[in-house]
Amino acid sequence: MTTVRRTFLKTSAAAAMAAAFPLIGHAQAPARKNFAPQSGGWRTFEVTTRVDIVKPQGVTKIWLPIPSVNSDYQRSQGSSFSSNGTTDLTDDGVDGAKMLYAEFPAGLAQPFAELTSRVQTQGRAIDWSQKVATREDAATLRHFTRPTKFLPTDGIVRSTAQQAIGNARTDVEKTQKIYDWIVTNTYRDPKVRGCGEGDIKTMLETGNLGGKCADLNALFVGLCRSVGIPARDVYGIRLVPSAFGYKELSGNPASLKGAQHCRSEVFLKGYGWVAMDPADVAKVMRLETPEWIKTVNNPVVAPVNKALFGGWEGNWMAYNTAHDIALPNSKQEKLGFFMYPVGENAQGRFDSYAPDDFKYQITAKEI
Repeated sequence: MTTVRRTFLKTSAAAAMAAAFPLIGHAQAPARKNFAPQSGGWRTFEVTTRVDIVKPQGVTKIWLPIPSVNSDYQRSQGSSFSSNGTTDLTDDGVDGAKMLYAEFPAGLAQPFAELTSRVQTQGRAIDWSQKVATREDAATLRHFTRPTKFLPTDGIVRSTAQQAIGNARTDVEKTQKIYDWIVTNTYRDPKVRGCGEGDIKTMLETGNLGGKCADLNALFVGLCRSVGIPARDVYGIRLVPSAFGYKELSGNPASLKGAQHCRSEVFLKGYGWVAMDPADVAKVMRLETPEWIKTVNNPVVAPVNKALFGGWEGNWMAYNTAHDIALPNSKQEKLGFFMYPVGENAQGRFDSYAPDDFKYQITAKEI
């Protein structure tokens, strides 16, 4: 633990930098065109999270997520930080979710912490006609079929999945059936705070299938796990506008408050970890046009529905795939997931969904 420092943390070996896409430096997406993300063409970003404790009360603690994913779609290259508190680079101890922890003593004037992380990202698109040799550690696959607090894999979750898959035989067919079930039966609810909570058992028991990405993609993941298909939520944040002109699939790099977004993946033999995002289909249906689109055959929705079964756009950064996180040095309950700044003092945990009250800001810069 050290006080008032700035250092650079290497989280992976830096690969040779590929040619970056042109910088999109504004919030407005270009005119909408066919949504068809592809792999190739790495983009490099620096993402900065700044927390200022405006009205400190006693000892204050904060935890900021650090991008921890290294894969065929993201290279998490390192982070630098500064703070006038006592700081530590740590992780959750289970899923490898990295974080900056900062603690501020009572009476400290203007507590702050600033974290800057560098990542490279690219789009994803599976070629279903081409199978490849896939390897994954058996323990890892078991880990991503396990139940968690909000993702049970028995009872109503399993029975719902079995109804959804019907007589599907292969894991690809079962995954497609579950994806289609999510798109058909759930919906984006703009009134849900933040990204939702992901309590899938309650959703199914109450029949309230409205939510946001951490609800709808969690339901997709839970249904997959319940029938033995390894699946995981991937928690992150949109960084820049969509290259395909979809305003609801964009981020404003000048202010990323509220740009957090959860995606998902499934492991399929012959394909490896495959990108999925039925929650974004629901978002486009509900919010992309003035009218709520109720069918996936609509020309605005159809290409998104097709592409997000096996792909996603690389204008987004992943933090981690962790669930049921016990934050180091926290006196509060575990987090269901970790993609927002978190803070607490003796009075309790701050509202991560209220960045102007907390107070924090997140920005991105393409390099």
